[in-house]
Amino acid sequence: MVDESPSEAPGTSLPVPTTTPYLVEPLADLAAWTGYFRQAQMPILAATALALEELRAKEDDVDAGMLAALIETDPLMTLKLMALVASRRQPGEVTDTETVVSSLVMMGVSPFFRLFGVQPTVEDQLHDQPKALEGLYTLLTRAKRAGHFALGFAVHRGDTDAGVIQQAAFLHDFAEMLMWCHAPTLVLEIRDMQRVNPTLRSANLQRFVFNIDFDDLRQALMTLWHLPALLVRISDGKHPDHPIVRNVLLAVRLARHTAHGWDNAALPDDFNDVAQLLNVAPRAARGFVYKIDQGRE
Repeated sequence: MVDESPSEAPGTSLPVPTTTPYLVEPLADLAAWTGYFRQAQMPILAATALALEELRAKEDDVDAGMLAALIETDPLMTLKLMALVASRRQPGEVTDTETVVSSLVMMGVSPFFRLFGVQPTVEDQLHDQPKALEGLYTLLTRAKRAGHFALGFAVHRGDTDAGVIQQAAFLHDFAEMLMWCHAPTLVLEIRDMQRVNPTLRSANLQRFVFNIDFDDLRQALMTLWHLPALLVRISDGKHPDHPIVRNVLLAVRLARHTAHGWDNAALPDDFNDVAQLLNVAPRAARGFVYKIDQGRE
């Protein structure tokens, strides 16, 4: 999962990375998919890869905060970093590392650049799959909005774990992101079926096409990569009664339901659920959600 290839000399252009062949047939079950992604290359956004090389060229002037500000915009690079930090812990070691910046502080800037060479990119991986790349970009935009909603709700509730809650919402759909990169034709098959019949549920289609539910794959990979326990716990939608988990799930739902505007028929129910989470009236919840989306909260 971590790409430790030697970096080019500072200031040179990014090389053309080796891409991974696409999967065109589903694997058998969750264990097979988990095993596949244990070894699979994880590409990141080209903009992130290029910016990392620019920072590498002036490494002595870079601090953890500068790196974190970049990495936190890219869910796949965020995963790579946190998984690497987890893999370097001593057996039985207990850590409170839950965020990108704390992971970088623990690792150090120079070791980061030494361990992460020039990164493969999703744009190169999907260079001949423009529809898949568009689908991935749409999902990435939705992930950022989900994180924004989650942070707004957490701050309103005075939750001390607001940063981790935001991160959980931001990373919620990373299993689907990986599928766009590694099995784009299969994900497009699901999208085409939903366009024909919008009432079809995503989870059912995932099981039909991939033999798994993406949520199960997310949790299995987070556990495999030993990501922080709090992050794993609040990402698990099978325990929606906990307020922190509801915070994440509602943020993800809102981002999905408002991806194409504010006329989705499910939004009244979303606003009612947000009202219960925040202990406010539904009208106030709706106004609060609007303000968060406009960046004023």
